Amino acid sequence: MEKKIGVYICSGCDIDKAIDVEGLEKVATNEMKAAVCKTHPFLCSQAGLQVMKDDQNNEGVNSFVVAACSARYHQEDFDFGAESIVVRAGIREMVAWTLELRNEEGVVNEDTQMAGEDYIRMYVARIKGQNIPQPYLLESTDKSVLVVGGGVAGMTSALEAAKAGYDVNLVEKTDKLGGYAAGYKSMVPPQPPYLGVVPNYVADIVSEVEGNGNITVHTSSTIESIEGEPGDFTVKVEGSGAEFKSGAIVLAAGSVPYDVSKLTHLGSDLDNVITSAEFEAMAKSGAIKTKDGQSPKSVVFIQCAGSCDPDHLPYCSSTCCLTSLKQASYIREMDPEAKAYIVYKNMRTPGQYEDFYKSQQDDPGVFLTKGDVSAVKDESGKVAVDVDNTLLGQDIQIKADLVVLATGQVPVTINEDDSFLNLQYRQGPEMPELKYGYPDSHFVCFPYETRRTGIYAAGTVRQSMDVNAAKRDAAGAALKAIQCIEMTARGERVHPRSGDMTFMEPNLQRCTDCKRCTEECPFGAIDENEKGTPLPKSARCRACGTCMGACPERVISFDDYSIPMLSEMIKAIEIPEEEDEKPRVLAFICENDALPVLDQMALMRVRMNPYIRYIPLRCLGGNNLVFVSDALSVGIDGVMYLGCKHGDDYQCHFVKGSELCNERLGKVQETIGRLSLESERVQQYEVSMNDAGPEKLPKIIDDFMEELEDYGPNPFKGF
Repeated sequence: MEKKIGVYICSGCDIDKAIDVEGLEKVATNEMKAAVCKTHPFLCSQAGLQVMKDDQNNEGVNSFVVAACSARYHQEDFDFGAESIVVRAGIREMVAWTLELRNEEGVVNEDTQMAGEDYIRMYVARIKGQNIPQPYLLESTDKSVLVVGGGVAGMTSALEAAKAGYDVNLVEKTDKLGGYAAGYKSMVPPQPPYLGVVPNYVADIVSEVEGNGNITVHTSSTIESIEGEPGDFTVKVEGSGAEFKSGAIVLAAGSVPYDVSKLTHLGSDLDNVITSAEFEAMAKSGAIKTKDGQSPKSVVFIQCAGSCDPDHLPYCSSTCCLTSLKQASYIREMDPEAKAYIVYKNMRTPGQYEDFYKSQQDDPGVFLTKGDVSAVKDESGKVAVDVDNTLLGQDIQIKADLVVLATGQVPVTINEDDSFLNLQYRQGPEMPELKYGYPDSHFVCFPYETRRTGIYAAGTVRQSMDVNAAKRDAAGAALKAIQCIEMTARGERVHPRSGDMTFMEPNLQRCTDCKRCTEECPFGAIDENEKGTPLPKSARCRACGTCMGACPERVISFDDYSIPMLSEMIKAIEIPEEEDEKPRVLAFICENDALPVLDQMALMRVRMNPYIRYIPLRCLGGNNLVFVSDALSVGIDGVMYLGCKHGDDYQCHFVKGSELCNERLGKVQETIGRLSLESERVQQYEVSMNDAGPEKLPKIIDDFMEELEDYGPNPFKGF
């Protein structure tokens, strides 16, 4: 479209106490040739917004540069319709609240003013290259949900989606629904008063599923293949032979108990040592017996059997304590004279389950002690359990008829003969895994979402949890699947840029088939055709820009986010002469982590270095090495990348963005060295909200500036 650019500057929120806004107007109008430039004391107010709307209606302004608060504020207020472009220059946080104010005589600080003017230049330059995003619309969007797994989580997801009016295909590999929990004798209480066990209600859920007309059940079936993208998955089922479309998928494959054969140090090879699963099966059958068929008079439950152990399962399996408390009640119900002993490392009964724990504590036949099990052995027809470091202050030995190992949960894993989803994706047939075999997702911000867009993990395949938690988890995953379907139908991004309508646009005529984009995309959004040419599946894309950063030919872009736009922002920065002794440093900041840190610093009025110019990136994975060469060629003295933690316990919203940026910078630093420039002029730093204080991020920046001072000005300055 033909752009008519308007620049609107807010003078409120103390902006005018730091910046000469008339100076910004001159830059916008005279230097950057904006068609309209206006200042208002409260741009986010109804009166301020009306000024912009009037210019839109009467003057034909269709491209708005809003120089005011951070883009993280007032997002809906500064929305002028689908046919307009809006960019936000955060001069409040990046200038007025973090740089020097006017002096007592009202004179503006030169460095503060230069920073404000640079942001006007940068964002006008950006909007000149920005276009209106076009939604990615499928020819048709299927609005059914596929649920893989017929346990409690899978059935609950299916029911929640069906109740919301969506058709569901539920695929279960065994010949009946119910899953592992169908074998329970009783359940821990799901609701107040949380004092005692309740009857197993799995059969009721099975009946409800089988009676729901919106749910088609495929038992004795597995997934043969899934191809396509959100809104248009094609599913083939082995067993039932069905083939159908699906808009989104819930993976609820469940978990299995830890392999007890690995726990011989806890007596797993002894006759009267069994697992909690085996004990539950006996209880359900109505006959809790020892190896010789006798009813036990004493039972020891050993907690964390494999869990919380770096040699086995380093994590807490979450449910073992509740299970043993429940099973102790079976012993007491069976025989009021029988005794139950629970030896634990840490008793974990979160939330209102604490009431259930206390009710079991009050039973005189249930004994609990904290301690470390040092040995389990046969002794005179009994099983002797040696316990050290007890709360009693001395080592003890308990002789029991039966010992129950409270084994932990392990997510159902893939083996050579089996698979869950059989995705026809270039990056592999299954979910990428995080630690311990659990599906990879951003575990803090997006708990249900996997690295495969439109596929959501629920229940114990996602993390250890009890049945009641699995039901809540499954409901959440079903809602995410529905959200995915509806937003995909509108051509909108699902997460983490929810509602965004920007999709990658590769210029395949210039593509060299290097495969970097297909290999580096964290979300499998790009397949390849038979010739090896990238084949985008745009509904899988999360708009992080990792592919844009990966491409050496720079042929991938977005309508409102591209290498040329960012390069023009870099080139718009005014570079002082060398003799002015005012260095310029460019900081690329992750908008998910580093930008909020800067905004928080601004709220705290922490003074920052005035020589930094910040450019937000959707993710540091969008860093293309051309940015470094562009910056150095215009005289920028140093380049910083501020983003989230990467590695095994990453915090990146886009999984590998920070890690990929770090790898690329390792390559560009070699190039910088060949140009006789110090490679240390380009550095990446990990930033989190914990760094939002006067002693952390400012020190990182100040240390970098001191190091630059030792190297002197960029020798390319002025060329």
